[in-house]
Amino acid sequence: MTDMAMTPRFGLPLLAVAQAQKEVTHNEALTLLDALVHAAVEDGPLAEPPADPAEGQCWIVGATPQGGWVGRPNAIALWTENGWRFASARRGMHITRLGDGSRLRFDGTTWTAPGSVEPAEGGSTIDSEARTAIATLILQLAAQGLLIAG
Repeated sequence: MTDMAMTPRFGLPLLAVAQAQKEVTHNEALTLLDALVHAAVEDGPLAEPPADPAEGQCWIVGATPQGGWVGRPNAIALWTENGWRFASARRGMHITRLGDGSRLRFDGTTWTAPGSVEPAEGGSTIDSEARTAIATLILQLAAQGLLIAG
């Protein structure tokens, strides 16, 4: 599928006029969309593909990929019945990492995880209501994958 027209953002294959076997192109585009819409990955970024992936599972490829992922740095890798499919990461893309619930963001160069926030401690004046509010806020942000609670 290297000579066909592709969409500009995610490189999804487009149908051509008078194209034979349009279902192949259409199905390939649907497979990639299935991985990208409300994207969730098992883990990553990883350098090497998992040993025993299940159909439909996705991973983020690391910056220096090995094995079946060579040449696909920072991509989203989807395992299908026909092997690996890849979608290029785009600046600003967000993906949920299922292993820890984090929302990773691609900054155009690398995937970044949310920072961690420690609960309020110490100080000469202790405001228990403020600390409770801060602790609740930290838990809510962590539940949304926007930070890691300390």
